[in-house]
Amino acid sequence: MRLLIVGTLGGQISAATKIAMTHGAKVAHVDTIEQATAALRAGRGADLLMVDARLDIAALIAANEAEHIVVPVVAAGVGIDPTMAARSIRAGAREYISLPPDPELIAAVLAAIADDERPLIAEDASMKQVITLADQIAGSEASIMITGESGVGKEVLARYVHKKSKRAEKPFIAVNCAAIPEQLLESELFGHEKGSFTGAVARRIGKFEEADGGTLLLDEISEMDLRLQSKLLRALQERVIDRVGGSKPVPVNIRVLATSNRDLTALVRTNEFREDLLYRLNVVNLRIPPLRERKGDLAALGNFFIDKYAKSNGRPARKLSKDGLAQVLAHVWPGNVRELENAMHRAVLLANGEEVGADAIRAPDGAPVGSRNDGFGAAIEAGQAAARALVGRTVSDVEQDLILETLTHCLGNRTHAAHILGISIRTLRNKLKLYSDDGVKVPAPPTGQAA
Repeated sequence: MRLLIVGTLGGQISAATKIAMTHGAKVAHVDTIEQATAALRAGRGADLLMVDARLDIAALIAANEAEHIVVPVVAAGVGIDPTMAARSIRAGAREYISLPPDPELIAAVLAAIADDERPLIAEDASMKQVITLADQIAGSEASIMITGESGVGKEVLARYVHKKSKRAEKPFIAVNCAAIPEQLLESELFGHEKGSFTGAVARRIGKFEEADGGTLLLDEISEMDLRLQSKLLRALQERVIDRVGGSKPVPVNIRVLATSNRDLTALVRTNEFREDLLYRLNVVNLRIPPLRERKGDLAALGNFFIDKYAKSNGRPARKLSKDGLAQVLAHVWPGNVRELENAMHRAVLLANGEEVGADAIRAPDGAPVGSRNDGFGAAIEAGQAAARALVGRTVSDVEQDLILETLTHCLGNRTHAAHILGISIRTLRNKLKLYSDDGVKVPAPPTGQAA
């Protein structure tokens, strides 16, 4: 994790730096908010800003956002000052830390906001096979595609590969391609020159250059548009990039990892993903099984999260009881590790006995989890039955039927349909255009009647 300290912190810079470095952070320092934005713009990246509460935090955040730089901020001030703390939070800080710094508090803030120290826990044989392959290829320079359902831990595995690689001491930079608007993603990845577009007030170093010497993770790469895929392919092939508005190529030395929770081969067939880019990225594929296929990991993961959230919430140390573990094993976990983590967090807060029992393991709405007869289990069984009925049909035909039926169910509302289908609104619109071009009737908003 990279921490940038902004300001004097009331003379407590040395103490804060020592504590942060003890917990694995790489620390840099600047004096002013202008220097902070300049450092981020120049590619001296940070995962967290610790800012002197006496500085203009709102102005710093606004200056960063104007350059499309988003880095979480915590404020730090001398003593417990409720007025200063409230002002800092209103200005956009995530947290207020009183100085002199408390080691446990700084460690908790670093863990809560950065959250990049997530161990790769594997007790199940299927997951151990994935890790064995990851160990085998981590030391190479090959690009790796990490696939699996949402919430299985794809970024955790990517960080594991980086730490096992020859680039472990260099930056690990992750970019969520689905979270950044299409018109901003190019600048985020490749940077831009001053004046290249409205708002480009200075040169901005992109994530490719920020990751130079290290590893760049392109998370959910299936959401990248075709034009940008072409530029990415050139960067991978020639190891040079072009900043937006730039006049000469910039050499980069990085290893690229990518993740996707969608079938990229199917996207190639529908012309939504470049086949040559898939070949370039998918030198080795690491597929992470869904949690329902790795029952051997459930006890270890459950107890890990219980211990983690007991410490962060000041609760007594506990383990899963026998009936609690039985309930965890019975549930199908459609949200995978992310859902399990949230359930264990709730269980820590709800548990009253010496162990975490079945009564504390509940869904967000308060209903108990763990029965194969619940909605999730029924949905999976229904899905399996439906899948057997689809044998003999092409993937594209089935996909088209699913999209159109979902859209009709949503009365033509594209946003709701995309959410249900688990795809971006951009992807949905592209598919609907293809169907319309082929003469297929597509429900039109807002009535849902055929156009």
